[in-house]
Amino acid sequence: MNTKLNKSDWTILSIIFILNTLFGCIDYYKEGNKLIEYLVDFPSSILFTIVIILVFIQRIVPAFLVHKKAYFLFAISSLVLLTFFGTIDNIFGRLSAGSNLNSITNIFTFIQKGLYNATDMVGLPLGILLIKKFYEGQQQLVETQKIQKENELKLLRSQIDPHFLFNNLNTLDSLIDTNPIKAKEYINRLSLIYRYLIKTKDAEVMELANEIEFAKNYIFLIKTRFADDYEFTIEENIALVDKFIPTGSILTLLENVVKHNKTDGTNAIKTTLTINEGWLIITNSKSKTKSTNESFGTGLDNLKARYKLLSDEKIQIHNMDTKFEIFIPIIELSS
Repeated sequence: MNTKLNKSDWTILSIIFILNTLFGCIDYYKEGNKLIEYLVDFPSSILFTIVIILVFIQRIVPAFLVHKKAYFLFAISSLVLLTFFGTIDNIFGRLSAGSNLNSITNIFTFIQKGLYNATDMVGLPLGILLIKKFYEGQQQLVETQKIQKENELKLLRSQIDPHFLFNNLNTLDSLIDTNPIKAKEYINRLSLIYRYLIKTKDAEVMELANEIEFAKNYIFLIKTRFADDYEFTIEENIALVDKFIPTGSILTLLENVVKHNKTDGTNAIKTTLTINEGWLIITNSKSKTKSTNESFGTGLDNLKARYKLLSDEKIQIHNMDTKFEIFIPIIELSS
């Protein structure tokens, strides 16, 4: 469940608060309540309701349901939250009505009423929000399944892509005659690439270290095939332990470089892969000559869609005059 309130969530809450305030004012008018009660009771009730909803959705649910499945702690935390703010709201109500807190004869009953009061305040808006979040989660689940299936099909097709295979066989054919030792290395790297694609076809995310090793094999093929047309540098500024990215992400980004940039024969296309805290960045120089190479893999649009389901962070793309830069978030999975 997405634990952040979006624009439509706040719109729904605003409508509920306006209606509740309107009906509440009618009841206060019939009961002859004082002006100070209007000015204190309704704003405080709205404020406490918002606080309860935010704490419940953004703190309690992720902490005890999403990650730990601690249902008992979830129930206790929810009751404490409701009781605390409901009691505070009751205190505000008594003070605005001119009642003295010393007149409270039974603290237990007063606190119990606070729980009932908070339940009454939060019940409708929180219920509507949770139903909305559930519906959005179901839509997201369907979209996830659809995208995952598309990814599997594209990755399977990439393993037998005739253009990819044909180009590499041509390169291999020339190496066998000119450089047999390098030809053996080329065959080894090519087999590692296909083995990796087959092994990871069902994995949504993969360890960054594995993706980097895969990228090195793919870069070897590019460098062998195109000689000095492309230059690659990998800068690892952080440890790669417990860091993940969507499977095939680096492949997609490297393909994007080769697909959209072809050297003019004078200046090589320089690409730097930088791993910083939280981000993997690929920066490449741009050429005006377009490559005719066909790419295989998921594509940038598909990678963006996968990230919407895996991370709160979004892919950042900076298309400048002389260089093209893509930031993809590094994912740290919760235990």
